[in-house]
Amino acid sequence: MTEAVSRVDPGLTEPLLAKRTSRHWLIAAFLTTTIVALPVLSVIFLAFFPEENIWPHLLDTTLPRYLSTTLQLMLGVGALTLVIGLSSAWAVTMCEFPGRRFFEWAMLLPFAVPAYVIAYVYTSLLDYAGPVQRNLRDWFGWENASDYWFPEIRSLEGAILMIGLVLYPYVYLLARAAFLEQSPSLFAVSRSLGHSALSTFFRVVLPIARPAVAVGLSLVLMETLNDFGTVDFFAVQTLTAGLFDTWMNLGNLGGAAQIATTMLIFVVILVTLERYSRRRQQQFAARDNRDPIQRFTMSTPRQFACLAVCAVPVLFGFLIPGFTLGLYAWEYFGESWNTDFIQNTLNSLFLSGTAALTTLLIGITLAYSRRLHDTKGMQVLMRLSSLGYAMPGAVLAVGVIVPLAGFDNWLDSLARDVFGVSTGLLLSGSTFALVFAYTVRFLAVSAGSVESALQKITPSMDMASRSLGHTPGKTLVRVHLPMLRGTLMTAALVVFVDCMKELPATLILRPFNFETLATYVYQFASDERLYHSALPALIIVLAGIIPIILMSRSISNTRTMG
Repeated sequence: MTEAVSRVDPGLTEPLLAKRTSRHWLIAAFLTTTIVALPVLSVIFLAFFPEENIWPHLLDTTLPRYLSTTLQLMLGVGALTLVIGLSSAWAVTMCEFPGRRFFEWAMLLPFAVPAYVIAYVYTSLLDYAGPVQRNLRDWFGWENASDYWFPEIRSLEGAILMIGLVLYPYVYLLARAAFLEQSPSLFAVSRSLGHSALSTFFRVVLPIARPAVAVGLSLVLMETLNDFGTVDFFAVQTLTAGLFDTWMNLGNLGGAAQIATTMLIFVVILVTLERYSRRRQQQFAARDNRDPIQRFTMSTPRQFACLAVCAVPVLFGFLIPGFTLGLYAWEYFGESWNTDFIQNTLNSLFLSGTAALTTLLIGITLAYSRRLHDTKGMQVLMRLSSLGYAMPGAVLAVGVIVPLAGFDNWLDSLARDVFGVSTGLLLSGSTFALVFAYTVRFLAVSAGSVESALQKITPSMDMASRSLGHTPGKTLVRVHLPMLRGTLMTAALVVFVDCMKELPATLILRPFNFETLATYVYQFASDERLYHSALPALIIVLAGIIPIILMSRSISNTRTMG
């Protein structure tokens, strides 16, 4: 009887042990989400309970101008990216023209160029003292600016053009993926009814792809709201620029939090509209990716029109800036390659690498917890953990500095009272604040990628592992992680590159005498030393090309092309 009991006991305790271990994953996910959501709560709390309430003053003076300019910027960038992204995605997917295969991936290249970098490049080219206007004066004999008219690059229109040139890949990427997923029979039926390629696009293809286009457009608008380097350099007074001015120049953190809350309202509206546009997305699930797409054959003039639609954005969004940066970097290499550049490069690599690893570990924890506990509560936790990606960098910086500074002040006061020593700014004054901000902002990238990949692994793999006596943790390490190796590498790489480019949060949270490549470029540009910013800017651009190639391959592999 004793032997029988001893045989049964392990079988009885294993489910209890597995359940307890599984509960640990749920607790870890809850604690992680709470920490990640802390910056959002901090911004809202400080906005409603500031030490000095200047909201009435902002409302009467600068806030209406910030709101108006921000709306104009977002509308302009949104319209520009829609035109470029949709037209180029349709051309490379459904039309046969010279260079189509090249432009399938080349259209994504401007994605590697931060908006502030392209703004610095075109300012150096198109400003009054730049080579373009200088050559025009030489050719036509003009002596000064009063003799001719030339568009002002440092303007709202200039900012719209610069930001739009590097953000249209969001729309292109998702629109092309949506076009590839549609059934070829839809196009065949439309053509059999006498509709042209253009008519088929507007009446059939675009309505079906609308949810994906809405996602891309919402990402464009959130990135536009996040931009600081371009609007600051062009003196365009947006909400982000106003936040920096209120905090850095006026020294009023509460007022900055109030502007940040206004920006969060924009984000909530964008996310709500994006989700509303996808409410009926499942209606369009009928497709067959095994059938190759039969592209439209067109006349020579139309083929050249498609070529121009694709070539112009790549030319002005990547080739000209890339060539200019390469030329400047070559000419000023001796001056640019110094100890400061090397140190700042190492700083960027350290911060980006640490943040990529941290977001990956947290993303795995959240996604695997969701797999173990697929409940509504866990779905809410996953959504809350993704809030940071929708937060502009400047807003996130406000949300990070408030709790970290509060903790530092409490710890310093405690250390003074108990030990008679000062601990200083352990968290808010160190690189921890930057890594924390990067992790909160880009956690959605890694968590979403891991969650999507885990959903493709059949639950029978978990059952087989558990039947062999493995805990959920061992199952993750021995079964899931080896299968997710490619996804994990891609997610980490995308986060790494995003961290390399991040400017607003880095400017606010970096420690004293600590620079990254992004802030290094910004400092040179602010001092009108654009030539010396070329080498660090070129490094940032080159780092962004790798994930672009990976994204292009993943999209092309979604369908067998004809």
